[in-house]
Amino acid sequence: MRSISRSSTSRRILAIAGFAAATAFVLTGCAGQPSPAVKAVAGTAETKAPAGTTISTVSPAAGSVSGGTVTITGTNLDDVKTVQIGSQTAAVQKATDSKIVAVVPAATSFQPGQAAVSVTTAAGKAVTTGKTYSYEVSSPVDKQLNYAMTYWKNYNTAEWGDLNSVGGDCANFVSQTLIARGWTQNDDWYNKDAAGDWAPAWGYVPSMDAYFRANAASLGLTEYSFDQRDKIKVGDIVMFDWNDNDSLDHVQIVSAVENVNGQVKIKMVGHNEDSDYRDLDDAITVDHPGGIGHFWSLSK
Repeated sequence: MRSISRSSTSRRILAIAGFAAATAFVLTGCAGQPSPAVKAVAGTAETKAPAGTTISTVSPAAGSVSGGTVTITGTNLDDVKTVQIGSQTAAVQKATDSKIVAVVPAATSFQPGQAAVSVTTAAGKAVTTGKTYSYEVSSPVDKQLNYAMTYWKNYNTAEWGDLNSVGGDCANFVSQTLIARGWTQNDDWYNKDAAGDWAPAWGYVPSMDAYFRANAASLGLTEYSFDQRDKIKVGDIVMFDWNDNDSLDHVQIVSAVENVNGQVKIKMVGHNEDSDYRDLDDAITVDHPGGIGHFWSLSK
């Protein structure tokens, strides 16, 4: 009987082990994941596909046309760079892996309707949520601005007439928006028969300002200077003295308050010039250089 050397025996054992490992790798390739031992032999490493951003809920699902806040829940939300409500960007206030709090912008022209909610990741990937946000006209300010944006260009003459033929329709229009907000006419402030009969406080700017001043407490009005723009909000009233001669000439309603590079910018809606987002600074520097004025801020 021929003897077998130890070295020859070792080589045969290693060869058999290698064949078994290779065979196991081939067999498990179709039937399932390779065992850890096979992975080590084959030099493979297990990898996990990265999870994507998902959206579960958008709450509340409805809110004011004047804007508000919304909370979005889901996964990998800390990778979200922007939130879109319809075509507008909702500024992100807070973002974690599972929740985003964003500022809902005012609806375009303060009109009601549904807007799709979507997010964009830091890598620029748009993620649709299948969710919508419903803009609703609900608060007094909503009703005021919805009316203003509906009639700033197309006058509601059938109900309130047009005072341009007697000096201008700006005060008449502002009064109309206050009616929409919830104010009621009285013996000192009224418009009857589509401007067939109207009070000076309704349609004449100096008289309107005097009426506001005399009844500020009951009307919920507070006066602020143009330097106090941080106190002003949408729906407030802007009075102008174009010539700085102590005689007021014009009045409009605030339609937007924006912070641009740390500076508060005021936009206005009104008649004469008919506009929806007229810039206050342009009005007193470009349109009427040297113009002055003040705000009436409303609490009711």
